[in-house]
Amino acid sequence: MSVIILPSESGLLEKYNLQKPKDFLIEKGIALPRIAYSAVHVVAKPLATVDPWLDSMVDWDATLNYRRYLWSMGLGVAEAMDTAQRGMGLDWKGAQELIRRSLNAAKEFPNAIVASGCGTDHLDLNDNLTLDDVIRAYEEQIEFIEGEGGKIILMASRALVTCAKSPDDYAKVYDRILSQVKEPVVMHWLGDMFDPALSGYWGHSNLDDAMDCCLGIIKQNAAKVEGIKVSLLDKDKEINMRRRLPESVKMYTGDDFNYAELIQGDSHGYSHALLGIFDAIAPAACAALQALGKNDIATFNEILAPTVPLSRHIFRAPTRFYKTGVVFMAYLNGHQNHFTMIGGQQSTRSITHLAQLFKLADLAGLFPNQEQAVERMKSVLKVHGLEG
Repeated sequence: MSVIILPSESGLLEKYNLQKPKDFLIEKGIALPRIAYSAVHVVAKPLATVDPWLDSMVDWDATLNYRRYLWSMGLGVAEAMDTAQRGMGLDWKGAQELIRRSLNAAKEFPNAIVASGCGTDHLDLNDNLTLDDVIRAYEEQIEFIEGEGGKIILMASRALVTCAKSPDDYAKVYDRILSQVKEPVVMHWLGDMFDPALSGYWGHSNLDDAMDCCLGIIKQNAAKVEGIKVSLLDKDKEINMRRRLPESVKMYTGDDFNYAELIQGDSHGYSHALLGIFDAIAPAACAALQALGKNDIATFNEILAPTVPLSRHIFRAPTRFYKTGVVFMAYLNGHQNHFTMIGGQQSTRSITHLAQLFKLADLAGLFPNQEQAVERMKSVLKVHGLEG
């Protein structure tokens, strides 16, 4: 087994012996027992002549190849969402190009599923926005995605937070938008730990009151809501909401802390998956879900349980910086040849954070090519003045 010298979170250098990697058994053509989307990152183009904090350039080939990798295992792609740095490096113009290219690439896979993030992020929050502005912005993005033949994930709106005065304003906007969509959508309730600008969404700071508002909108528009992704990192809140949903509406877990038990479910039901962490643990996620489909709960937990400490580390506060960990995993596993991000976001996590991520990923068996992972970890350590 390989050995590497890593900095601990206390700042000391420690020898770390890598564990034996796991061989995740993934059978081709096996239907999964849950709908499973991975929210997917984009790969930056490091040689682009841009100011990284102000402009971005995407490496389209590497970005699309990673989506092909996920589709080849049977996972779905949740496109142009926060994992793709939507609103944190990827603007609406870039998102349009990403959605268009991803939908075209998906045609290479007969059973590929793709759903695309639809929001209001092209609005200027400094403008004196109204509810009608928010409605028109949603309509514009819906028109584009539907025009490309895409399925919609209705993302939460920062602009709506700035101009809504009450829960009734949220109901007005969502009722109007949902009445117009051609096909049922997946709604997304993104907690403020993921985006502080969404604090007080649904017109309430109290999550139980906010849930009541959201459920009221879903029940009023159940025919146009396929499901809702809940990203609150609170399993009890998700389970409570799941049990209160109309029978036709699915719960998609966005809980990157407790996904294993939420996907497994209980005697009252289960959650489907729409998770950023699936980007980083894709082979384990797919193998675990196939085991669940065979009712092999022991193997499901044996595979997925060790990934949870890694996920909790990647998504630790400030949670919005989790994308750095996701991209770092892609770099370590050879899915991209550099560790840079659009918006310069690779700088949002410390070297001690990345070192701990490396350990936890290894303990979960997520380095099929340990030599490569060690070599790349050492390269990053050297940039920080350390010899691994």
